[in-house]
Amino acid sequence: MSTLRFHAIKQSLKRKPVVIEEKQRRSEIFGSNVFNETIMRQYLTKEAYESVVDAVKLGKKIDRTVADHISTGMKEWAISKGATHYTHWFQPLTGATAEKHDAFFETIGGGLAIEKFGGGQLVQQEPDASSFPNGGIRNTFEARGYTAWDPTSPAFIYGTTLCIPTVFVSYTGEALDYKTPLLRALQAIDSASVAVCKYFDKNVKKVNASLGWEQEYFLIDRDLAMSRPDIVQTGRTLLGHSPAKGQQLDDHYFGTIPNRAMAFIRDLEVECMLLGIPVKTRHNEVAPNQFELAPIYDEANLAVDHNSLLMDVMDKISDRHNFKVLFHEKPFAGVNGSGKHNNWSLSTDTGVNLLGPGKTPMSNLQFLTFFINTIKAVYDNEELLRAAIASASNDHRLGANEAPPAIISVFIGDHLTKTLNELENVTDGKLSPEEKTDLKLNVVGKIPDVLLDNTDRNRTSPFAFTGNKFEFRAVGSTANCANPMTVLNSIVAKQLMDFKVEVDALISKKDMKKDDAIFNVLREYIKKSKNILFEGNGYGDAWEKEAKKRGLSNNKTTPVALKAKVSKKTLELFEGLGVMNKVESEARYEIEMEEYVLRIQIESRVLGDIARNHIIPIAVKYQNVLIKNVKGLKEIYGKDFKKFAKEQLNLIEQISSHIESINSDVTKMIDARKKSNKDQNIETKALSYCNNVKPLFDDIRYHCDKLELLVDDELWPLTKYRELLFTK
Repeated sequence: MSTLRFHAIKQSLKRKPVVIEEKQRRSEIFGSNVFNETIMRQYLTKEAYESVVDAVKLGKKIDRTVADHISTGMKEWAISKGATHYTHWFQPLTGATAEKHDAFFETIGGGLAIEKFGGGQLVQQEPDASSFPNGGIRNTFEARGYTAWDPTSPAFIYGTTLCIPTVFVSYTGEALDYKTPLLRALQAIDSASVAVCKYFDKNVKKVNASLGWEQEYFLIDRDLAMSRPDIVQTGRTLLGHSPAKGQQLDDHYFGTIPNRAMAFIRDLEVECMLLGIPVKTRHNEVAPNQFELAPIYDEANLAVDHNSLLMDVMDKISDRHNFKVLFHEKPFAGVNGSGKHNNWSLSTDTGVNLLGPGKTPMSNLQFLTFFINTIKAVYDNEELLRAAIASASNDHRLGANEAPPAIISVFIGDHLTKTLNELENVTDGKLSPEEKTDLKLNVVGKIPDVLLDNTDRNRTSPFAFTGNKFEFRAVGSTANCANPMTVLNSIVAKQLMDFKVEVDALISKKDMKKDDAIFNVLREYIKKSKNILFEGNGYGDAWEKEAKKRGLSNNKTTPVALKAKVSKKTLELFEGLGVMNKVESEARYEIEMEEYVLRIQIESRVLGDIARNHIIPIAVKYQNVLIKNVKGLKEIYGKDFKKFAKEQLNLIEQISSHIESINSDVTKMIDARKKSNKDQNIETKALSYCNNVKPLFDDIRYHCDKLELLVDDELWPLTKYRELLFTK
């Protein structure tokens, strides 16, 4: 056994859970490190407090003079909590969060200093933007970028640093982050939803998009993880034969959480409570050492910030417990991957969930309006939704082990399918009094009843209605939720705007009553979008053939899927809503294609290194042991030695064959990579990596994994799956 592997396993076996004592109730510490409304009332003047509230609830701008008062109160609170520094916390297009810490410290001469944090430092900062992805928005010598305070997401303290959530834009004003387009999309869905809500309730003034994410992840012993070069550099295992027992017995799912994992989770939950992240659910997932954490839903922008923060916190907390958190969508072959289900809904300032059925036919007509418009939006933009969750890592997950396929479809259940079929058959034009009564009482009025036991059980559905929300299941576990949430809120906003135009036209031009006009438009939407509805098995050739007949896309790889982000239709959608201009959309396409290339390139290099510098030398070493054994048998038995060395000779031949194949395939992979690297066009370069480099991964892995079964376990250099997945 390699020294590194032996040491890693030995250290892992010594691990004992870190004891966590929880002396306070969760509710008592919730938000203790957040500059929330309760804290603001204590540290801000009335004017400053009301200014922040108006900015959050009404979107009003904060005056610079008032910002000085806010920054003073925020500084005093932060220092009282032990903070020494502050940072503008933002989400650049790297997929990670970013921060630059500055001290609450200024010299004033005479050897004296003060703690200082002014309104200007709160509202805007100027980090160097030169090394962040920009997609050609600016030249390297134009490095200036700006972070600007987002008051809708409260500041928080982590460690000894006051973190201020901000947007990040270029010198010329284009968004260089995930948050800016999301905030614009949320404004669009708010405006469009309020306009439609006026048909049902004139008192509605604001609609919030809500998000409840479910974060799946693997917990691996840190020493074991660090003994694997592939995990360290790519976040997943590029090699490794499946263990005899994986997840076949489903005994890990919802099972008792192991002590070490529970200690980590409890520590994490306490930290989340302090940071105002409302985590509520924890459980074992299907694969060994896989877990899930989920919070209570929240306003979408805040929920996105919470998820990005959570992933940072998980990395830090895992260090305390000698764990490595793996967020990769498919870190282990042959077992379930990890997703980040995005549960999405819309709610009004009057307390109504627009995707929740009501108690009256009118409230259910409102539900049907938003329900059907969402389905229509998904149907019209299914390729863009697929692009929103595209990544090199998620490509490994989609389409297997309970993950949704690359084909976007909507699951609504048998009862709601029947309801839509009945609505589709409503008579054209104005409804007679009898038809209207029958429709409202027998179809619309029964919606609450049919939803009582209509929870989704189709685990292969990428976009499912689950009672009072839609669950976007295709989102990958490494993703920043802002990406899919920007797209989803944008397409629904555009659809609601189109819906209102059509309804108003029927009311004015055909003198229809409001209900009749709404029903007529919804009926047409049902007819046009019914091809997106699918209740069956998302796996297999049958659905692929059926989806093709229905005109649905099946973009299985990221380079193909991402093209939807720069289609004429998408560019017009985002520009029309003010979410992103053409430059910003094309920049994101460029960045994501470049990231795809780089990730496959890195994996290729790591795989080639492990195969040639780790696997082949050990295989040769074991082969030499066998050869020595055969020579010894020949010395003893002479010409008859083959009778006694038959299996050894067979092993020697098998090892030679696998070594030859590995070496040949690595050479092919390197040549394919070199050829791809010469391509200056990012689109064709990404396709070349996808079609010519990546397929060789499986060939190399096949032969390496076969050698793992042949070579003496004491010699094998890599920590095996059975050790990674089952060591407590």
